[in-house]
Amino acid sequence: MEPTFLQTYWWIVISILGGLLVFLLFVQGGQTLFLTNSNKQSQALMVTSLGRKWELTFTTLVVFGGAFFAAFPLFYSTSFGGAYWLWMLILFSFVVQAVSYEFRTRKGNLFSTRTYDICLVFNGLFGCVLLGVAVGMMFFGGHFTIVKTNILDTASPVISQWAPSHGIEAIFNWRNLLLGFTVFFLARTLGALYFINNIRDQKDFGVTMRTQTLINGTIFALLFVSFVIVLMLSPGLRMTYSGFVLEPNCYWHNLLAMWWLIPVLLLAVIAVLYGIYRTAFSSTFTKGIWYAGVGTVVVVIILFWLAGFNDTAYYPSITDTDSSLTIVNSSSTPFTLTAMSYASLIIPVVLFYIVYVWKKMNSRPITPADLNQHD
Repeated sequence: MEPTFLQTYWWIVISILGGLLVFLLFVQGGQTLFLTNSNKQSQALMVTSLGRKWELTFTTLVVFGGAFFAAFPLFYSTSFGGAYWLWMLILFSFVVQAVSYEFRTRKGNLFSTRTYDICLVFNGLFGCVLLGVAVGMMFFGGHFTIVKTNILDTASPVISQWAPSHGIEAIFNWRNLLLGFTVFFLARTLGALYFINNIRDQKDFGVTMRTQTLINGTIFALLFVSFVIVLMLSPGLRMTYSGFVLEPNCYWHNLLAMWWLIPVLLLAVIAVLYGIYRTAFSSTFTKGIWYAGVGTVVVVIILFWLAGFNDTAYYPSITDTDSSLTIVNSSSTPFTLTAMSYASLIIPVVLFYIVYVWKKMNSRPITPADLNQHD
């Protein structure tokens, strides 16, 4: 069952938003690096730097969820409405982040600045790991069933039912956790690369961040290779005219079917590794965030395509195979997809605005002198 043009278009849009979201998690990763530097001035510079960008991550997460709601509402209702304990933990960590940036230095707050910094570290750790767990279910499945006829049941018109643990069980799936910690160490690596690009502090700060780039980048590389191997060896569900069929090495077969993605994937991985190790072993190179960032976006886009295209169930059900979700059976009506497609034409304008504002804010690196400016 081939998806229509609009269904394909919206899956591409969502994959791009997913890639941008993972890149912007450098904010969360950077927050977990606060406690690695005991210098108060350096910590203040790190918070100031991230404080100018944290809204971009939160906004992209909201837009990502909104795009899923508009284009693939059955996924939205099944995942966000079923695995709600998992998503509530994710959203709680982001709410804690917003409150912390707002109140950490405000006079008269009930808690110390240190408390809010710990909350930011909490967001960096749990926000990244749990987002990875949530995305992991798109490959390794969730415990849900879907009965569309339930919509006619006036007593309980709920078509999606989840396991009693409502998403908590996904946290204890080792394959989901593998992806979660891969995302976490990627975010820490990107955070260190971002600090090197955006902050000009004393020499020790640069050395510390380059060391963090090397350590976290190496851990990320090992975890990423492990995840790719596990993914390529994992079975997947493919939709046929007679129903879903469990196919061994499904995602490897998807990659071979879209063979032109292989060189693109390799170039993206090389870009990420180049950004990491060129920065780690050079005392003057500061552009690693852009090589690693662009490579990250491309890799995530390809992972989404492997999950959704070729009649693959991008949200397989462990409980009931026939309840699994594909691009075709979970999308909105053609009318809604068409209307939203017109609305999506404004996305390039929004992206241009983000790039413009980012460029203005990063017109020069942050220095200790900026700590005394409040305009």
